[in-house]
Amino acid sequence: MYGMLYESVAFFIEKEFGKDIWKRICQIVDCKHNTFKTHQIYPDKLMPDIAAALAACTGESVDYYMNFFGRCFVRFFSNFGYDRMIRSTGRYYCDFLQSIDNIHLQMRFTYPKMKSPSMQLIEVDDEGAIMLYRSGRTGMSKYLTGQFIEVAKEFYNLDVDVKVLESQNDIAGGTAGPIKLTNASRVVIVKYRLNFDNRDYMTNCVNSSIHQSQLELAPVDLNILLDFFPFTIVLNRDMKITYAGEKIVETWILHNPDEDPTSFIGSKLVQHFKCRRPKDIPMEWDDVTQMRTVLFEFELVRANNKDVADAKDIGRSISSNRKDLQTNKPILLKGPLYQLRDIDSLIYLCSPLIENLEELHSYGLFLNDLNSHGLSRELVMAGWQHCSTLEMMFEKEEVRSDELEKALNLSDSWKKQGDELLYSMIPRPIAERMRNGEESTCQTFEEVSVIFMEIMNLYDGDSSNIQNAMKAVNTLNSVFSAIDEEIISPFIYKVETVGMVYMAVSGAPDINPLHAEHACDLALRLIPKIQALKLPGISIRIGINSGPVVAGVVGLKVPRYCLFGDTVNTASRMESTSEPYKIQLSNYSAEKASKANYKIESRGYVKVKGKGEMETFWLLEGPNQSM
Repeated sequence: MYGMLYESVAFFIEKEFGKDIWKRICQIVDCKHNTFKTHQIYPDKLMPDIAAALAACTGESVDYYMNFFGRCFVRFFSNFGYDRMIRSTGRYYCDFLQSIDNIHLQMRFTYPKMKSPSMQLIEVDDEGAIMLYRSGRTGMSKYLTGQFIEVAKEFYNLDVDVKVLESQNDIAGGTAGPIKLTNASRVVIVKYRLNFDNRDYMTNCVNSSIHQSQLELAPVDLNILLDFFPFTIVLNRDMKITYAGEKIVETWILHNPDEDPTSFIGSKLVQHFKCRRPKDIPMEWDDVTQMRTVLFEFELVRANNKDVADAKDIGRSISSNRKDLQTNKPILLKGPLYQLRDIDSLIYLCSPLIENLEELHSYGLFLNDLNSHGLSRELVMAGWQHCSTLEMMFEKEEVRSDELEKALNLSDSWKKQGDELLYSMIPRPIAERMRNGEESTCQTFEEVSVIFMEIMNLYDGDSSNIQNAMKAVNTLNSVFSAIDEEIISPFIYKVETVGMVYMAVSGAPDINPLHAEHACDLALRLIPKIQALKLPGISIRIGINSGPVVAGVVGLKVPRYCLFGDTVNTASRMESTSEPYKIQLSNYSAEKASKANYKIESRGYVKVKGKGEMETFWLLEGPNQSM
């Protein structure tokens, strides 16, 4: 189903029951769509699923809400201007009922994938009318009932009572289609009785039918109709072709050069034509005569090739002047079927459906073959002109589409770069929380391991010398880049660099019970990594401490993710009192490393600023290196 139907459902559920109910329904039916696009196709089963979920939330029946959805759609499509189409169908409600199929036919140009049902008005009287509904979907009959009621109320100020007289293959609560136990096609058929005040319409019909000017008309020769309508077909009660216009016979021979041309007259209509609209209608006299106002659409089908020599000769004689034409495309005919009571026959007054000159040639026809009256020829020419205009518009839109696609790709690239920059400043989980509008970005962590690394002997000579300063910056970039390469997220997170000091943490913002081990592994990888750079006189010293911290985003202009607490201060002291290419651990960090089988060595007691004498340890090797 197209999204416009689901738009109406979502809009009126929110309006009548509130957004919370709609959200709850979406959770129940597992609907991932926050909004519905008008021209996008969505699953058919979603409609009855939503009705069942709403019934479960409110206590009403599923049929009640399917009826409600039908009424909602009528109120909703006025926003798109379709109410003007309904009002223009006729003065009376019966005029609308007669035109439903034709309205659906016109809507195919806007919604080409629409699987519209077929509806025919088969009987009218002073108290109402009888409608026949056919569809390949089940469970939508109550939805249609709601539409009948709402259209009558909104556009014709009528109260309509709808009753189901007969129903076949209609399964409540489903739209997948009737169950097929055999290869034969199964169709949902529902006959409705619509009770309403129909006296005005009936009075108008009677006045028209007994008007004196109509009674005084002389009989018309059937040959005149065949001249006026060269594609006309006349049928008897057995639905066999008794007469046909010149052009329909010629077209049939052109499309079936291997068939006996004399076999066309006297054969059944269904042998040569497939009924496309209305769908699934039995081509029988009693069924067709009930559909007085329906426009029938037939497709000329090719019969099986037969080796008939005479037929080949006649076919060649007709198509000899058209050998350059392609007739691969089947021709479509559209028009009403009227009953001629005087001769007890049906007459199909039709014209071929042709949009432009290219399509005309694909059928093997010329402009002179079309009806001399009406607008058939003008429409073909206008279609050709409009086609050229549309081609130009499409070319412009394709260029614009390419430009928009490039702009979207560039926008995605910029967004990706922006996200990467943001995540380099703020951890991804924290950034996502800030995007969701959560103001509190401060967290406490019971235990993490903080690592400080400092570059030693960066300035060899005069730091005010520009060349020395540039050399120092390049060296600093090389060392910090090497360290960045060893940061493995989410085990280690780079907090910041200040001057020649590099700070990282394990255990925040992603909680990590093995934080001490990952911090030690990083430190052990960095020693050979920096040594391999072979930077003259350059060395690093590392310090690690474990304990509780508080973390949060600080600042507005250039926000940073910062750590606070005594654990951070102690880790900084472990680095500042360390030695070149050595890793100094606090007592607690050493204890955790020792339990994990890391090789450590006591350094003894070291005087630490603000702490006094502290026993510290050197980290020598990892557990795998000592084996």
